[in-house]
Amino acid sequence: MVTIRAEISSDLGAREALLNRGFGPTRFRKTSEKLRKGRIAAYAFTAVDDSNKVIGTVRLWNIIAGSAGPSLLLGPLAVDGAARGKGLGAALMNHAIAAAKAEGHDSILLVGDAPYYVRFGFSQGLTRSLHLPGPVDRARFLGLELTEQALDGAEGLIAASGTMVEALKVAA
Repeated sequence: MVTIRAEISSDLGAREALLNRGFGPTRFRKTSEKLRKGRIAAYAFTAVDDSNKVIGTVRLWNIIAGSAGPSLLLGPLAVDGAARGKGLGAALMNHAIAAAKAEGHDSILLVGDAPYYVRFGFSQGLTRSLHLPGPVDRARFLGLELTEQALDGAEGLIAASGTMVEALKVAA
């Protein structure tokens, strides 16, 4: 049985190993990483198997979606190779979307394969006039409205927001 839960500190090493296997070292050079770097994820979820092994992860980050205002950036989403093809990625996506909706967020953006993410309601059209702070394949830049018309007419640069890692160290 698989359990999806909020990420805990003991998940961090296994999460990073999973992301390294899935995306390799180039993941730190992606434009989305510029928005995540030095920030604390707004939401972080881990999927574990019966032996408590980390087999999946998804995170959401606070951003400003240009003129649309506060939004979330989803990613990365990763599933262990042995657990793929069993619906775990979809379960993680549905969990993350439901959590964002329950907390009153209006939209989620991501960079990913449109054929996969369209089934969750993501669309390239919603990000047409939004821009990331670096290169991106426009066909992979997608948006989802959790509130009707949240991204209607949205334009401008996506910017990072949310808690910085250093702010937590100072507060402690």
